Amino acid sequence: MTEILVKDKDIVVPGELLAKGMDAFPGPGSYRDNEEILSSRLGLVYLDRRTIKIISQSGVYLPKVGDMIIGKVIDIAMSGWRINLNCAYSAMLSMKDATSDYINKGEDLSQYYDIGDYIACKITNVTSQKLVDVSMREPGLKKLVNGRMFNVNTHKVPRIIGKKGSMVTMIKNATGCRITVGQNGLIWIQGDTKNEFIAIETIKKIEKESHLTGLTNRIKEFLEEKTGKKIEGVEMK
Repeated sequence: MTEILVKDKDIVVPGELLAKGMDAFPGPGSYRDNEEILSSRLGLVYLDRRTIKIISQSGVYLPKVGDMIIGKVIDIAMSGWRINLNCAYSAMLSMKDATSDYINKGEDLSQYYDIGDYIACKITNVTSQKLVDVSMREPGLKKLVNGRMFNVNTHKVPRIIGKKGSMVTMIKNATGCRITVGQNGLIWIQGDTKNEFIAIETIKKIEKESHLTGLTNRIKEFLEEKTGKKIEGVEMK
């Protein structure tokens, strides 16, 4: 008979004993040693039926195909732009993936994206040597003009976005800000100054308290207090 020694959303450290017995299974962040399951990382316990997963609470971003990220243009080449991904790796944005416009050979590419510009883009390829390609040929992918840019822990991004975008949508509606959240931990916010700071403060609160229960309720109450607006249609959790 299996004995699970941790509860959902417990914080565990590497080597911590999570379960005894063969009826439970190790998931990402955990491993089996004979009849015991132990944690391989610092993180948050997620019990998925009989599988024990550990969600990291720290660490750097690793590029994955399909991720929508925010990148910074750091160089302009003959065939496109070099993009900083807010991690150890950079990416290439080719001319064909940058715009639907036809770009003549030798044209000044800084007309489109200049060094220092931030863009919302999607990762389309990652090789085994971590050579990364990105594209902007999808709706919503664009140059991010004005606004404020700041960093969050990449492992907290899913909580900031929320289920089907519910959390970030609540922040957008309450503050009136435009918000783009990159899977690489960069977030862009644009609105009036007061509401930009409220949105940033709210996101930092989510980042800090993401492991606690009742997060949606606390964030709703926080936004109502900060904005003076009643937030309707939010399912309490």
